[in-house]
Amino acid sequence: MTEYEHYEAVVVGAGPGGAAAAAALANQGIETLVLERGADAGAKNVSGGLIYAEEWAPYTIDDLFPGFREAAAERPVEEYYIHNIAGESVKTFDLDRIHNKGTEWCDAVLRRRMDSWLAERVHEMTRETGGGLLTDVRVNGLLREGGTIVGVTCDELDPITADVIIAADGVNSELARDAGLMNWDEPEDWFQGVKAVVDMEPSVINERFDVSPESGSAHLFSGDLFDGIRGGGFLYTNEDSLSVGTVFHLDSLADGRAEPHELLDSLLTHPLLDQWFQGEYDEREYAAKLVPDSKKVAHPSPHRGRLLLVGDAAGQMQAQGPIIKGMNHAVTAGGLAAEAVAEAKTRGNSLAAGALYEQKLEDEGVMKRLRPRRYRATRLVSESGPVNRLGSAVLNSRVGAMGLQLFDGLLERSFNSPFVLGMIPDTKMTYVTIPERVGEVLGDPVDGENTVEPPELDDRIGDLTYNVDDPHIELRDDSYEASGTAVTACPVSAEGFGGGCYREETVQTNGTTERKVSLDTQPCVECGTCAVVADTHWEHPRGGKGVEFKQG
Repeated sequence: MTEYEHYEAVVVGAGPGGAAAAAALANQGIETLVLERGADAGAKNVSGGLIYAEEWAPYTIDDLFPGFREAAAERPVEEYYIHNIAGESVKTFDLDRIHNKGTEWCDAVLRRRMDSWLAERVHEMTRETGGGLLTDVRVNGLLREGGTIVGVTCDELDPITADVIIAADGVNSELARDAGLMNWDEPEDWFQGVKAVVDMEPSVINERFDVSPESGSAHLFSGDLFDGIRGGGFLYTNEDSLSVGTVFHLDSLADGRAEPHELLDSLLTHPLLDQWFQGEYDEREYAAKLVPDSKKVAHPSPHRGRLLLVGDAAGQMQAQGPIIKGMNHAVTAGGLAAEAVAEAKTRGNSLAAGALYEQKLEDEGVMKRLRPRRYRATRLVSESGPVNRLGSAVLNSRVGAMGLQLFDGLLERSFNSPFVLGMIPDTKMTYVTIPERVGEVLGDPVDGENTVEPPELDDRIGDLTYNVDDPHIELRDDSYEASGTAVTACPVSAEGFGGGCYREETVQTNGTTERKVSLDTQPCVECGTCAVVADTHWEHPRGGKGVEFKQG
């Protein structure tokens, strides 16, 4: 075997999961190298985003990184609401109980600021154990010897061997795919999130959201403003900006041929948001990402040989109605993975780390939150066509309206119940019909007229920063039947728009007209959507190349 540079542990990805793993490893005195493909940590990362510290969790980000909240977060989020929308009628529920249940604290964050700060701390900590953090390095696969995983391969460096590899390389994890632990086969396994960061002065946020300078609020939106696509919207207050976005089930988005940027604009221009925008709108950044649906894809055995997966790479994103938690689970998983590595080291058997990690995820209650048994037990009934058709018919009847009026308080309590939300079905009735009917029957008219004009898609793309490289996606089948869905589902593409990644073309061949799809990866935001809905070979750009998010 060729002798390569060797470390006790290699962590791939410097987001919160990777940072937590690296910090916990360094605290155990384990020699750790962290590899990050962005030019700076956070340059490739996007989140909604709220980060929680929960009372049950053995690891929280502020435990591992003292001073985190003051230095790297935006605003504490103490208020949480959901708005059920039917046209211009809205019924708002207070989600205080579900938001604060078991919560030590919750902060809004922007990933570029947060991840960069974490990376500085990680580099300091890992250098003390003989490692460090390197940016601009894309880890493109696993190094094997005789079929056994022994390290990683990189675009920019020679292969590196390690006793243990922790893959925290995100939802598009090339290491998880290389190990056969993740694939992109089913659109129903994923959400797609699209987000705008909007300028707003701190004093204006305080006034319009009725919060103090040391606090903030979160708002969710569901109902009929998204053309029947399953999902909803969010708004979080940052220090001097707002994070406003939408999250949809990818299968619904693809089947409905809906265009993500237009759905985001439907939220941004709804009259309800006039109370906060008041005609003023300055968009700093447009971004997108895929989000794993943990109920279906959180891996129950996220390891193979020396490889352990944490965070989105392991599908550890909890999205159950208004419960939207990912970064805190990544932090917990990173800490538990490091624990497992340390225990395996004391046993003199690094290959034991994976099984120890899996057991810790179970013992600490991570998996029961990500994959609630009650969802799996009820989904065959709750997600069946006949049940949903009957439920929709009842809801839209006079009897349904009377029931909503009678059980108004019970509805709000249901939105605040972890037990109920843990078995909420992924159906149009849940995400569209019920909130729309609630808004229609119980809501009040919105007093306001929203006059903001969000940027056009070409302006949004043009405002992003790119370090263009060779194409990183290959369109294997350019027929419209195989890959046409990418034209609408890609967040930087659209029908009739020639400036995005995917474009529809009409081609004359031997006297016949064919619909074809063409690809230009230069404006790609690296979300991975096309890998699911089109026939492509998808990989990340080389280290430091491609899109660079300034907000995230």
